Amino acid sequence: MKLLMIIADEEHKEELEVFLHHSGVEGYTEIPHVTGLGLTGPRLGSGAFPKTSAMILSIIAPDVLTGLRDALADFCTKCGGRVRMIVWDVEEIG
Repeated sequence: MKLLMIIADEEHKEELEVFLHHSGVEGYTEIPHVTGLGLTGPRLGSGAFPKTSAMILSIIAPDVLTGLRDALADFCTKCGGRVRMIVWDVEEIG
């Protein structure tokens, strides 16, 4: 199994949720209003730096991941936002 973590602009979160559903991702956990500092600058949810990100985590089968990489790059281009996808190998227990 794979642990998928996607970090995206909060403003594109709903589009990303629809994209994941159509891409075969059956379930996920979302952490809204993620703050931090990265290549796109500060995302602190403050008056000075109002933007935030959303983090989505999902356990997926390796075959789902195969087509997801290219589709996510296409999605990112269409929505105009920056999306980061990180994948780890995980072992499901229980």
